[in-house]
Amino acid sequence: MVLGTRGYLDPEYMQTGELTDKSDVYSFGLVLLELLTREKVISNTRPEAEKFLAIHFLLKMKEGRLLDILDINIVSKDTIEEIQHMIKGEERPTMKEVAMELETIKRKGSRDSHPWNDDRSIQEDCESFVDENIISD
Repeated sequence: MVLGTRGYLDPEYMQTGELTDKSDVYSFGLVLLELLTREKVISNTRPEAEKFLAIHFLLKMKEGRLLDILDINIVSKDTIEEIQHMIKGEERPTMKEVAMELETIKRKGSRDSHPWNDDRSIQEDCESFVDENIISD
């Protein structure tokens, strides 16, 4: 018997009762979508037809209104095309392909785009933390 949280289970599983090696990709995609939208996978505050985040997202994408639901602190107009490209894929990728795509996106991003991408910033933060704790002890 498969255990899972409603809303995260692959729709193909719901129809066929069979999990595939790509079922976990669907669930992972929903977790990413929750992070990008800061919305729950199931919400009673959305209209009944859009109760499930996946449907809500697809409807907004079809309307060309993704920026209405994506967190602007994470996603910009420049990344909308990349998101749409990933969603419109004809065939769901494997988790290995997803990992490779995420690594490509990570490499493509500017080293200066976020402090976490800057090894010097991390080293400076660590040195500052150590110095402050030594002085205060």
